[in-house]
Amino acid sequence: MPQDTIFAPMGAMALLTFLVLMFVYRRRVGSHRAGQVQIEDFRYGESGAVPGHVSIANRNYMNLLELPTLFYPVCLMFFVAGRVTPLVLATAWTFVGLRTIHSVIHLSYNNIMHRLTAFAASIAVLAALWLEFFVR
Repeated sequence: MPQDTIFAPMGAMALLTFLVLMFVYRRRVGSHRAGQVQIEDFRYGESGAVPGHVSIANRNYMNLLELPTLFYPVCLMFFVAGRVTPLVLATAWTFVGLRTIHSVIHLSYNNIMHRLTAFAASIAVLAALWLEFFVR
C-alpha cells in the first residue's frame, strides 16, 4: 500500500476545518449585517451579546483545532514509520467521517446526544489509531 495515502484523510480533516472557518465568518458577518452584533462584541472572543447560532459555529471551529491535534501527528507517525496499512487508512477515514458528522450535527439541528455520540465515537477511533501504532 502506498504510504502517502494517509495524507488524504489528513487533507480532508484540514478541509473540514477550513469549511467550518468559512461558516464562522459567514455567521459573524451575517449577524453584524442584520444588526444582531457589533464589531466590538468580538474584541475579546465573543461577548454575551453574540447570538447562539453565531457562537456555536466558532465553538465547532475550536473543536476542530483541539482533538484533531492528536490525529495529525499519529498519521505522520504511521507515514514516517512506513506502517500505513488498509486498517490504519480505514481508521483514519472513520475519524474524519465522525468529525464531519459531529460538525454537521453541531452546525445544524444540534441534538446534544447525537453530537455527543459522534464526538465520543471519534475519540474512541482516535484512541484505537494511537493504540494500533504502539501495540504493533
